Amino acid sequence: MNTSPHDTIVITGVGLTAPNGQSLAEFRSNLLAGVSGVTAYTVRYFGDTVAGLCPFDTGRYQSRKELRTGTRAGSISIYCAHEALRDAGLALADLDRSRLGVFIGITEHGNVETENEIYEISKFNYDVKYWSHHHNPRTVANNPAGEVTVNLGITGPHYTIGAACAAGNLGVVNGVQQLLLGEVDMALAGGVSESPRTFGIFAAFRSQNALASHPDPRQASRPFDRARNGIVVSEGGALFVLERLDRALARGARIYGQIAGYAYNSDALDMVLPNPERQTECMRRAIARAGLRPQDIHLVNTHATGTPAGDAKECEAIRAVFGPECTETWINNTKSFIGHAMGAAGALELAGNLPSFDDRLVHPTINLDDLDPACAMNGLVAGRPQAAKKLDAILNNSFGMLGINCVLVVRRHPR
Repeated sequence: MNTSPHDTIVITGVGLTAPNGQSLAEFRSNLLAGVSGVTAYTVRYFGDTVAGLCPFDTGRYQSRKELRTGTRAGSISIYCAHEALRDAGLALADLDRSRLGVFIGITEHGNVETENEIYEISKFNYDVKYWSHHHNPRTVANNPAGEVTVNLGITGPHYTIGAACAAGNLGVVNGVQQLLLGEVDMALAGGVSESPRTFGIFAAFRSQNALASHPDPRQASRPFDRARNGIVVSEGGALFVLERLDRALARGARIYGQIAGYAYNSDALDMVLPNPERQTECMRRAIARAGLRPQDIHLVNTHATGTPAGDAKECEAIRAVFGPECTETWINNTKSFIGHAMGAAGALELAGNLPSFDDRLVHPTINLDDLDPACAMNGLVAGRPQAAKKLDAILNNSFGMLGINCVLVVRRHPR
């Protein structure tokens, strides 16, 4: 990617809500301390299970009317957008809101709202006159990003990116691309998820034998472990303020890191099963685009969700990219703490690892008690944080259904 200050895109603000943290500071603290955010959860029609839920203050930036007419994904997006701007030291009144874009990735949208409406009219013998007139704006594909623009009065471009579980990373990529094209001067970009609010996703994962279970909810999400048995469905969100380096320097902004490279491709193989060859290709392209070699990457955040096949395939791909010469490359997993936040996963996982540039600590993978030999990788961090001699580049993996892959490389800003 280009390296001039005008063409270098940096992260200057982070707003998030995760099952184990409602700010970056709290999230990071709990990742280093090994604190899980997965809890017991009961789903309508489905019954008892486990999930990652976010207890953020929904009334901080929305009125009761807005909460009543909007969506959970919209509320998560609005919360994260406000928090990201505040973290970046930006006041809306000082911004040209026609030059601010909103680009949000999501796995699915509309399922929650449709299930709720059907449930409500079932109380009235399915009389559709009781169907909410708010249903259409709640379920259009651009809703989460659109709700942000309405709430914040942003008149620049917005759209929601449907990219399965690669959506969080791809939301960031779209923000970068729009900045480089000159369509916007600043972007709010990342991903969100409201997935636990729908019973359908739990039922579908169970029918695939891919839904995690454990007597202790905190131990249900266990990527790479021999006893892993599926996905913990979670909600959450993370949005970043992205801007050009020259603009960030001019206003004296704190810089979390700079987007050094990215790649995205398709497996073209199966609806669900991943293709490690395409994952390998995606990682290599992102690293090359950043002008780096695999041994220049000091932290790899894995996508691994806790499914037997998915974890092993990703590990195969990682081993193909990061060989024995990568002696300073550490590997971790964030889903072991929060479950799979679907469209928010990539963005949340990147956010949780960004502070490594400052403290040079790699947060661990938890619940890894008995490593599956198929998931063995050099540099895998488990149990407790690992101090790194160097931490100048992070690679963030996100892979989704229908074979969509997206990899981000973020570098330390040489401040």
